[in-house]
Amino acid sequence: MVVTPKVKGFLCVTAHPEGCASNVREQIEYVKEKGAIKDGCKTALIIGSSTGYGLASRIVAGFGCGASTIGVYFEREGNEERERPASAGWYNTAEFTKQAEQAGLYTANINGDAFSDEIKQQTIDAIKKSPTGKVDLIVYSLASPRRTDPKTGEVYKSVLKTIGEEREDKSLDTDRGAIVNVKVPVATEREIFETVKTMGGEDWELWIKALDEAGVIAEGCTSMAYSYIGPKLTYPIYRSGTIGMAKEDLEKTAERIDAILKLYRGKAFVSINKALVTQASSAIPVVPLYVSILYKVMKEKGIHEDCIRQMYRLYADNLYNGNFLDFDDAGRVRIDDLELREDVQQAVFDIWPNVTTENLLDITDYAGYKSEFLKLFGFGRPDIDYSKDVSI
Repeated sequence: MVVTPKVKGFLCVTAHPEGCASNVREQIEYVKEKGAIKDGCKTALIIGSSTGYGLASRIVAGFGCGASTIGVYFEREGNEERERPASAGWYNTAEFTKQAEQAGLYTANINGDAFSDEIKQQTIDAIKKSPTGKVDLIVYSLASPRRTDPKTGEVYKSVLKTIGEEREDKSLDTDRGAIVNVKVPVATEREIFETVKTMGGEDWELWIKALDEAGVIAEGCTSMAYSYIGPKLTYPIYRSGTIGMAKEDLEKTAERIDAILKLYRGKAFVSINKALVTQASSAIPVVPLYVSILYKVMKEKGIHEDCIRQMYRLYADNLYNGNFLDFDDAGRVRIDDLELREDVQQAVFDIWPNVTTENLLDITDYAGYKSEFLKLFGFGRPDIDYSKDVSI
């Protein structure tokens, strides 16, 4: 069938198989061109491996470090009869697996609810079948709006709300390409609690404990989770809101996991990454406009990085290659350093109050934002003929 983009709000409900495959190959080629990473991981578990930072992490581990990889994700397969394409993450994983196997790399894919005990056990079984039988890198890169507690069966849902007082600010209606004012309501105590249970560190810790009990953690194992802080401009919506509470919990969890991994002469930490166009960030009020301005500023300064460039820098300049991790005062690794550079933020703040619907295309990189968003789903690539029939 001919697959075209169908965008609903901050989601695209279709994905192009050849476009997604081309995205993956492009990232793999970038890593190959940058060169092998010395003393890298040997077997990596990526929890949330099918898109964004998780996919980029798996690509760098596999094609930068030469590692075996086990990917855990929750994606939809295509259905020819119903003319329903698979999700972008499904196509991404299929292409990664194809390329990795051609390169002689061990891969295992676990498709299901990463919060469940069943998927954890399937993952442990896959690790035991890997060449080393143990993992020396564990990446936690999940972003989910809901979570079912594996012990109680209770379902928790996350919300994007403020804490303390309602917030009103300008934002970007990405469908219409218009500047709008948005009001973000105040969360209840219960909503804060459920957001932390869904997006905090509890499941990361359950994964580490399960792997520890199964005896599949290697000596010197590193585990890292990804987070975001951003500028003060977005604090009320993000860092000081419900999502921020979940991220604080993630950071506290890192300390407990670090204590477990120290028994293996390993370590755990949270990596603070830069703002990017992702399915998750597109849903957060204010953030799409901020990202559109940020992209323009960083591109003009020649310091823009996408997912694969961020992850390669994290692995090559921080984790491995004989380097040492540089922690901030809170014990986090910061690869958002270019985004939060003083000259970058000043330029963003100079543009922010002047943005209108009329000048949006001139003083921001809204065009780049939209292009990156569609690219997440395999659309808008110059090397793909989207008028052709493809197998889904």
